[in-house]
Amino acid sequence: MAYPTISAPYGLKPVGLVGGHNYVGSTRKIPIASNYGTGIFYGDVVQYTSDGTIIISTLQNNTSAVAGVIGVFLGCSFTDPNSGQVVFRQNYPASTVASDIEAIVVDDPNVIFKVVNVTNTTANGATTGLAPLAKSRATTISCNAELVLNTGLTATGNGRMGVFINNVTSVLPFTVIDVVPDTVDSAGNFTEFLVKFTAGYHRYDHTVGV
Repeated sequence: MAYPTISAPYGLKPVGLVGGHNYVGSTRKIPIASNYGTGIFYGDVVQYTSDGTIIISTLQNNTSAVAGVIGVFLGCSFTDPNSGQVVFRQNYPASTVASDIEAIVVDDPNVIFKVVNVTNTTANGATTGLAPLAKSRATTISCNAELVLNTGLTATGNGRMGVFINNVTSVLPFTVIDVVPDTVDSAGNFTEFLVKFTAGYHRYDHTVGV
């Protein structure tokens, strides 16, 4: 039997809610500051700044919450400064100058995301942060995971963030919920996992403001 192959991480994809409920596509529009200098891609984790706009997240292996983490980016809209037309994009291009940039964000702290486990936390490393690693259900299902901040692809607009499940149960940003059976390999190991924000890491269940 041929098994599907996962060649690289693709960011975080919303697939459901805690308790077995369906994710029905609910999102919130949140502004991005004009001329913000870092690109944001579909599936990237984002966080608030103190002025109420969002930036790409700095959340990684933090053992306590990073202020303002609000969810996952699913695209944006803005008035193109060249054409004057409103455009909708899979990604936010760095340093876009527009007064009406709005990100589309999955902000529900109970959403479950599908994500790829990678070999290490070194972002953008071909043999580390970008290299998928299959692991058994037995060694991962009781664990928490770090976020790996790989840079997305401008050509597709898709993110490449992944997680690093290091067989630890200490406090980390993501809680492993389950495996994704569709891409199990011939040895019975899994590359894709279901995760959610660990309690206290998301802005809506963290008591401290930005």
